[in-house]
Amino acid sequence: MKLDSAESKGAMEKENPKHWLEPSNLERLRSRLTFQTGILAGFALIASFLLGITNLGTQDAIQQRLDEDLKKSLEEVMPAALHDNDLLKDTLTIPSREDNLGANETIVYIARKAGQVSAVCFKLAAPDGYSGVINMVMGVSREGEILGVRIISHAETPGLGDKIETAKSNWIMDFDGRSLLNLTDPQWAVKKDGGVFDQFSGATITPRAVVKAVHRGLQFFNRHRNELVDSK
Repeated sequence: MKLDSAESKGAMEKENPKHWLEPSNLERLRSRLTFQTGILAGFALIASFLLGITNLGTQDAIQQRLDEDLKKSLEEVMPAALHDNDLLKDTLTIPSREDNLGANETIVYIARKAGQVSAVCFKLAAPDGYSGVINMVMGVSREGEILGVRIISHAETPGLGDKIETAKSNWIMDFDGRSLLNLTDPQWAVKKDGGVFDQFSGATITPRAVVKAVHRGLQFFNRHRNELVDSK
Protein backbone atom coordinates (compact mmCIF):
# COMPACT_ATOMS: atom_id res chain seq x y z
CA MET A 1 0.00 0.00 0.00
CA LYS A 2 1.45 3.34 -1.05
CA LEU A 3 1.66 6.37 1.23
CA ASP A 4 -0.44 9.33 0.12
CA SER A 5 1.34 12.60 -0.67
CA ALA A 6 0.88 14.06 2.86
CA GLU A 7 2.33 10.94 4.52
CA SER A 8 5.22 10.84 2.06
CA LYS A 9 5.99 14.47 2.74
CA GLY A 10 5.91 13.85 6.51
CA ALA A 11 8.26 10.86 6.22
CA MET A 12 10.71 12.85 4.13
CA GLU A 13 10.71 15.68 6.66
CA LYS A 14 11.47 13.26 9.51
CA GLU A 15 14.43 11.86 7.59
CA ASN A 16 15.72 15.38 6.94
CA PRO A 17 18.13 16.53 9.75
CA LYS A 18 16.75 20.07 9.46
CA HIS A 19 13.40 18.73 10.62
CA TRP A 20 14.89 17.74 14.03
CA LEU A 21 16.48 21.16 14.46
CA GLU A 22 13.20 22.99 14.31
CA PRO A 23 12.36 24.68 17.68
CA SER A 24 9.22 22.62 18.23
CA ASN A 25 11.10 19.34 17.77
CA LEU A 26 14.09 20.42 19.89
CA GLU A 27 11.75 21.32 22.72
CA ARG A 28 10.32 17.80 22.71
CA LEU A 29 13.78 16.22 22.46
CA ARG A 30 15.11 18.11 25.47
CA SER A 31 12.71 16.29 27.75
CA ARG A 32 13.89 12.90 26.54
CA LEU A 33 16.59 11.12 28.57
CA THR A 34 18.31 9.78 25.47
CA PHE A 35 18.72 13.29 24.10
CA GLN A 36 20.24 14.57 27.35
CA THR A 37 22.52 11.55 27.57
CA GLY A 38 23.65 12.13 24.00
CA ILE A 39 24.53 15.76 24.73
CA LEU A 40 26.56 14.79 27.81
CA ALA A 41 28.34 12.05 25.89
CA GLY A 42 29.17 14.51 23.14
CA PHE A 43 30.71 17.00 25.57
CA ALA A 44 32.64 14.20 27.30
CA LEU A 45 34.03 13.04 23.97
CA ILE A 46 35.13 16.56 23.05
CA ALA A 47 36.72 17.06 26.49
CA SER A 48 38.60 13.75 26.23
CA PHE A 49 39.88 14.68 22.81
CA LEU A 50 41.12 18.06 24.03
CA LEU A 51 42.79 16.49 27.08
CA GLY A 52 44.52 13.96 24.85
CA ILE A 53 45.86 16.69 22.59
CA THR A 54 47.07 18.70 25.60
CA ASN A 55 48.77 15.65 27.13
CA LEU A 56 50.63 14.90 23.91
CA GLY A 57 51.79 18.49 23.74
CA THR A 58 53.14 18.58 27.32
CA GLN A 59 54.30 14.99 27.89
CA ASP A 60 57.83 15.55 26.61
CA ALA A 61 58.23 18.78 28.61
CA ILE A 62 57.01 17.10 31.82
CA GLN A 63 59.35 14.13 31.34
CA GLN A 64 62.26 16.46 30.70
CA ARG A 65 61.56 18.33 33.94
CA LEU A 66 61.32 15.06 35.90
CA ASP A 67 64.63 13.90 34.43
CA GLU A 68 66.26 17.22 35.37
CA ASP A 69 65.00 16.97 38.96
CA LEU A 70 66.19 13.37 39.25
CA LYS A 71 69.59 14.22 37.78
CA LYS A 72 70.00 17.04 40.30
CA SER A 73 69.16 14.71 43.19
CA LEU A 74 71.63 12.09 41.96
CA GLU A 75 74.38 14.66 41.56
CA GLU A 76 74.02 15.63 45.23
CA VAL A 77 74.96 12.12 46.35
CA MET A 78 77.30 11.21 43.51
CA PRO A 79 80.50 13.28 43.10
CA ALA A 80 81.11 14.18 39.47
CA ALA A 81 84.70 12.94 39.74
CA LEU A 82 83.46 9.37 40.19
CA HIS A 83 81.76 8.98 36.82
CA ASP A 84 81.98 9.89 33.16
CA ASN A 85 78.73 8.23 32.06
CA ASP A 86 75.09 9.35 31.97
CA LEU A 87 73.57 8.07 35.21
CA LEU A 88 70.03 8.31 33.89
CA LYS A 89 70.81 5.95 31.03
CA ASP A 90 72.94 3.42 32.92
CA THR A 91 70.61 1.58 35.27
CA LEU A 92 69.69 -1.80 36.70
CA THR A 93 66.30 -2.72 38.12
CA ILE A 94 66.61 -4.90 41.22
CA PRO A 95 63.74 -6.69 43.03
CA SER A 96 63.42 -5.09 46.46
CA ARG A 97 60.12 -6.27 47.93
CA GLU A 98 61.95 -7.98 50.81
CA ASP A 99 64.33 -5.06 51.41
CA ASN A 100 61.64 -2.63 52.59
CA LEU A 101 62.92 0.27 50.48
CA GLY A 102 59.45 1.47 49.61
CA ALA A 103 59.04 -0.29 46.25
CA ASN A 104 58.81 -3.81 44.87
CA GLU A 105 61.58 -2.94 42.42
CA THR A 106 64.37 -0.40 42.79
CA ILE A 107 66.10 1.35 39.92
CA VAL A 108 69.83 1.56 40.64
CA TYR A 109 71.81 4.22 38.77
CA ILE A 110 75.31 2.99 37.95
CA ALA A 111 78.29 5.37 38.06
CA ARG A 112 81.22 4.35 35.86
CA LYS A 113 84.69 5.76 35.40
CA ALA A 114 86.54 4.57 32.29
CA GLY A 115 84.01 1.75 31.97
CA GLN A 116 84.42 0.45 35.53
CA VAL A 117 81.69 0.73 38.16
CA SER A 118 82.79 3.22 40.80
CA ALA A 119 79.55 3.70 42.73
CA VAL A 120 75.77 3.38 42.62
CA CYS A 121 72.83 5.48 43.76
CA PHE A 122 69.17 4.71 44.26
CA LYS A 123 65.97 5.99 45.86
CA LEU A 124 64.54 4.60 49.06
CA ALA A 125 61.86 5.53 51.57
CA ALA A 126 61.28 5.55 55.31
CA PRO A 127 57.60 4.64 55.74
CA ASP A 128 57.58 5.39 59.47
CA GLY A 129 58.27 9.10 59.63
CA TYR A 130 56.34 11.17 62.18
CA SER A 131 54.04 12.61 59.50
CA GLY A 132 54.29 9.93 56.85
CA VAL A 133 56.71 8.61 54.25
CA ILE A 134 60.14 10.22 53.92
CA ASN A 135 61.60 9.81 50.42
CA MET A 136 65.33 10.03 49.92
CA VAL A 137 68.21 9.14 47.63
CA MET A 138 71.59 7.73 48.59
CA GLY A 139 74.90 7.14 46.88
CA VAL A 140 77.19 4.24 47.80
CA SER A 141 80.77 3.62 46.65
CA ARG A 142 81.76 0.26 45.21
CA GLU A 143 83.45 -0.44 48.57
CA GLY A 144 80.12 0.01 50.38
CA GLU A 145 80.68 3.44 51.94
CA ILE A 146 77.94 6.06 51.85
CA LEU A 147 78.80 8.95 49.54
CA GLY A 148 75.76 10.96 50.51
CA VAL A 149 72.11 10.88 51.52
CA ARG A 150 69.57 13.55 50.59
CA ILE A 151 65.89 13.98 51.35
CA ILE A 152 63.69 14.27 48.27
CA SER A 153 60.33 14.82 49.95
CA HIS A 154 58.68 14.61 53.37
CA ALA A 155 55.85 16.00 55.47
CA GLU A 156 57.67 16.26 58.83
CA THR A 157 56.93 19.05 61.31
CA PRO A 158 58.53 22.40 60.36
CA GLY A 159 61.11 23.48 62.91
CA LEU A 160 61.49 19.94 64.27
CA GLY A 161 61.50 17.02 61.86
CA ASP A 162 62.50 19.11 58.87
CA LYS A 163 66.09 19.25 60.17
CA ILE A 164 66.69 16.24 57.94
CA GLU A 165 66.91 18.77 55.08
CA THR A 166 70.34 20.22 54.26
CA ALA A 167 68.73 23.67 54.15
CA LYS A 168 67.82 23.32 57.84
CA SER A 169 70.85 21.53 59.32
CA ASN A 170 73.90 19.39 58.50
CA TRP A 171 72.47 16.35 60.32
CA ILE A 172 72.10 14.29 57.12
CA MET A 173 75.84 14.72 56.40
CA ASP A 174 76.68 12.43 59.31
CA PHE A 175 75.98 9.45 57.05
CA ASP A 176 78.90 10.31 54.75
CA GLY A 177 81.62 7.66 54.97
CA ARG A 178 79.52 5.30 57.07
CA SER A 179 79.31 1.63 56.10
CA LEU A 180 78.36 -1.79 57.40
CA LEU A 181 82.05 -2.34 58.16
CA ASN A 182 82.72 0.69 60.35
CA LEU A 183 79.44 0.53 62.31
CA THR A 184 77.86 -2.49 63.96
CA ASP A 185 74.14 -3.17 63.54
CA PRO A 186 73.27 -1.79 67.04
CA GLN A 187 75.16 1.42 66.23
CA TRP A 188 72.79 2.09 63.33
CA ALA A 189 70.37 3.92 65.60
CA VAL A 190 69.91 7.30 67.25
CA LYS A 191 71.78 7.87 70.52
CA LYS A 192 68.56 7.57 72.51
CA ASP A 193 68.35 3.97 71.25
CA GLY A 194 72.03 3.21 71.89
CA GLY A 195 73.33 4.19 68.45
CA VAL A 196 75.74 6.87 67.19
CA PHE A 197 73.40 9.28 65.40
CA ASP A 198 72.01 12.41 67.01
CA GLN A 199 68.29 12.83 67.49
CA PHE A 200 66.50 16.17 67.33
CA SER A 201 65.30 17.88 70.47
CA GLY A 202 61.59 17.10 70.70
CA ALA A 203 61.62 15.00 67.51
CA THR A 204 63.17 11.55 67.80
CA ILE A 205 60.81 9.70 65.46
CA THR A 206 62.00 11.44 62.29
CA PRO A 207 65.77 10.84 62.62
CA ARG A 208 65.10 7.31 63.89
CA ALA A 209 63.11 6.51 60.74
CA VAL A 210 65.80 7.96 58.45
CA VAL A 211 68.66 6.08 60.17
CA LYS A 212 66.77 2.78 59.91
CA ALA A 213 66.01 3.40 56.22
CA VAL A 214 69.62 4.26 55.37
CA HIS A 215 70.77 1.12 57.17
CA ARG A 216 68.35 -0.93 55.06
CA GLY A 217 69.71 0.80 51.97
CA LEU A 218 73.25 -0.33 52.78
CA GLN A 219 72.04 -3.86 53.44
CA PHE A 220 70.29 -3.84 50.07
CA PHE A 221 73.54 -2.76 48.38
CA ASN A 222 75.51 -5.42 50.23
CA ARG A 223 73.10 -8.19 49.18
CA HIS A 224 73.31 -7.19 45.52
CA ARG A 225 76.88 -5.90 45.53
CA ASN A 226 78.36 -8.42 43.11
CA GLU A 227 75.55 -7.92 40.64
CA LEU A 228 75.90 -4.13 40.81
CA VAL A 229 79.67 -3.73 40.91
CA ASP A 230 80.28 -6.30 38.18
CA SER A 231 77.52 -5.00 35.87
CA LYS A 232 78.53 -4.42 32.26
